[in-house]
Amino acid sequence: MEFISGFIIGIVGSVHCAGMCGPLALALPVPQGGRAQFVAGRLLYNAGRVVTYALLGAVAGLLGKRLFMAGAQQTVSIVLGVVLLVAALAPTVLKRLPVGSTVIGHITNSVQRVIGSLLQRSSLLALFLLGLVNGILPCGLVYMALAAAITTGGVLQGVLFMTGFGIGTAPMMFVIALAGKQIQGELRKRLTALMPMFTAVIAVLIILRGMNLGIPYVSPKVMDEPAPQHQMEHHR
Repeated sequence: MEFISGFIIGIVGSVHCAGMCGPLALALPVPQGGRAQFVAGRLLYNAGRVVTYALLGAVAGLLGKRLFMAGAQQTVSIVLGVVLLVAALAPTVLKRLPVGSTVIGHITNSVQRVIGSLLQRSSLLALFLLGLVNGILPCGLVYMALAAAITTGGVLQGVLFMTGFGIGTAPMMFVIALAGKQIQGELRKRLTALMPMFTAVIAVLIILRGMNLGIPYVSPKVMDEPAPQHQMEHHR
């Protein structure tokens, strides 16, 4: 279920990837060896992205598990959903937070330097590494997916969710990398304009998930964490 949910978010949100990461996909180096190597390189690039997303999903799932054990997962789910909703409806509010923007700026600069270095190499390994590094570029869509992954409440669930998300974004990125045509600025603006609406929908779903309404797939009923065995034996 987590894999399918992540895949749907990835494939629907891939229009955002086309606008934001499309230029990088088009700038990927061409390895020696003809068409087969070219296609293999693009596949490895996307595989690298999926691997990074899966690792991030493990971290998000672990955090969600800790929150679930502490009884705070539902509250955090609602808070994350509200933050995403604010980001979608009033993005300037979050942009005014100096700490977040500074941290993101440092991460972006560091990652861009590594990407610039890897773009000078044309090996298959370099393309795979480019995908790995690209996966940690600051991205609103990835943040949104990670927020949803936290609500899954488990490491494996988080990995499955983010793996599905990465695979969902791969077809669009792969087609762009193969097409070799520049994305026009106007198209990029239109794709970007769709993102707030998509973010708002996911935010509402995350809020509903935290409300524990007992609606299958949308807001499933979360059972209380069972007491440890030694506590059960102590009460006997």
